Amino acid sequence: MCASNWSGELWLGRDFGLVHGLMGRTARHAHYAHQLIIAPEQAVTVELDGARHSAHFVLIQGLQRHAILQAPTSTFTVYAEPLSIAAADLQACVLRAETSLSGLEAALRACPRQPLADRRVTRALRAVDATLGGKVAAAQLAAQAHVSLSQLERLFARDVGLPVRRLVLWRRLRLAMALLLDGQAMTQAAHSAGFADSAHFSRTLKALFGVTAGQTLKSLSPRLLD
Repeated sequence: MCASNWSGELWLGRDFGLVHGLMGRTARHAHYAHQLIIAPEQAVTVELDGARHSAHFVLIQGLQRHAILQAPTSTFTVYAEPLSIAAADLQACVLRAETSLSGLEAALRACPRQPLADRRVTRALRAVDATLGGKVAAAQLAAQAHVSLSQLERLFARDVGLPVRRLVLWRRLRLAMALLLDGQAMTQAAHSAGFADSAHFSRTLKALFGVTAGQTLKSLSPRLLD
């Protein structure tokens, strides 16, 4: 069995992330990002929707429930924001890429982005990002998007795939991770991203990724990409 802690390198871009090294076990969880696991040497074993799978290349679509059960010491993991990169495009880009952090970064940067067709959703998302450091009120987001609250929830369900509250939590987590990689202490990063404290941030990380901050962030060498 693989260890519970992760170690290696973590590169974080605007709408994607890359990890290379030892992949630890996780509890069952589901996160918003698409995830691709590449295990060139030995197969990785994961649980997907309750079924066990072993393969050298595993695509986990956003919000698909899964757990990492066993992994070799050298794996590449790619995370991509579903609002920007479709799962099929992600898979196609990674399959053509050189299997290295720099090769995968280049492939992800060149991967086609899908634009949001509805400007109301775009306005709401911009408002979310502008207010993450404090309270994000759904009613205020709806007002800035020029829709009713019920319309905003329907638009998010259709175009984002998450309720407003869960999308805000995901964006808070992404911001806190970026601030941590930029050198902020965990408590400061958590507060700056709108979490009540570092424990709230760590609980959210565990709920969405199946691991605690101590299992991942302490042993990963970080790089924040431009």
